[in-house]
Amino acid sequence: MKRTIVSMPGDGIGKVVLEETIRVLDAVGFEAEYVHGDIGWEFWKKEGNPLPQRTIDLLEKHRVGLFGAITSKPKKEAQAELLPELHGKGYDYFSPIVAMRQKFGLDVCIRPCKTFPGNPLNFIRKNAAGGYDEPEINAVVFRQNTEGLYGGVEWTNPPENIRAAFMTHKKMARFADTPSEDLAISSRIFTRKACQSILRAAFEYAKKHGYKSVTVCEKPNVLRETSGMMEEEALKISKEYDGIALYSNNIDAQMMWLTKNPEDVDVIVAGNMFGDIISDGFAGLIGGLGFACSANIGPDCAVFEPTHGSAPKYETFSPSIVNPIAMVMSAKMMLDYLDETEKAKRIEKAIAEVVVEGKVKAYDMARMRGAQSVIDNGAATTGQVADAIIAKLG
Repeated sequence: MKRTIVSMPGDGIGKVVLEETIRVLDAVGFEAEYVHGDIGWEFWKKEGNPLPQRTIDLLEKHRVGLFGAITSKPKKEAQAELLPELHGKGYDYFSPIVAMRQKFGLDVCIRPCKTFPGNPLNFIRKNAAGGYDEPEINAVVFRQNTEGLYGGVEWTNPPENIRAAFMTHKKMARFADTPSEDLAISSRIFTRKACQSILRAAFEYAKKHGYKSVTVCEKPNVLRETSGMMEEEALKISKEYDGIALYSNNIDAQMMWLTKNPEDVDVIVAGNMFGDIISDGFAGLIGGLGFACSANIGPDCAVFEPTHGSAPKYETFSPSIVNPIAMVMSAKMMLDYLDETEKAKRIEKAIAEVVVEGKVKAYDMARMRGAQSVIDNGAATTGQVADAIIAKLG
């Protein structure tokens, strides 16, 4: 069955890693038509909208997308880069990938964090005997994708009715003398339905893949209402899954334990911000963002993306030097989602063989600082890494 995939390169290195990834998908025999979707900073500057309606229409029609990377900048910088004729017309920048998640209800973000044996960037630690261990990490972070601190409900100089509503809370008393123009407020909104959705997805994943535990990674001793709701729902849902233990770790403690016993962690569930933090922390143990893939999944739509940014300083490098593995692994997750499991396994196996063989290394794997000169010093280009993966597909 030939499928149609919405291809959204986005900004910076997103363009090159997505192009190379489609070559890998073609080589593994995945039959698809790729339709281009406009998204990113250039469309913000020219149209005042980094996620144009025409791209939303494509996703509404085809329901599966591959996404490269996005550039986002603070509010003042974003406003300054709008075309002059768009100034003063009420345009406000909001991350297009966050907007996409909210528009299509892509509330479940899955971020696998798995070591490839032989990766020179894998985490190692000193053992009691004076030698070194390299723990095998195979954690999966389930990040609630549409609510929390990324919900976009925030104000600088809040309107009078908003401020009045906040002032009804007794803990706002200490801000009573702060002028509104000196006040910025961000909300952290959790809903019971979204908590249930992400938790059930995590437990189902643990059950399907043989994981023994699910850990809620929040901060309920301080964020008593929002984190408390996540914990409350976790306790209820866990009773339906015999044999899968439920643990709870505060986000700060979990980050401290990250390098003590990362091999003991199975499935983690967290809200939007904490899920972002813990998944990047784990990515650092398995090789960095060059290996960090993710899936954004909703009831009837899914978008797959690496978790790295657009790295604009590398965009003009010719040939490109960036590591495409995170994007290729994101495409592998897409194949799993589409029940193309045999092709997905072949891609992951090919990557594993390239990594353990160690002959073809992007600059990050060779522990070089990113510069065009790394090619002269033996680092592989983006295209050469993709070529090596393709060669291992057989």
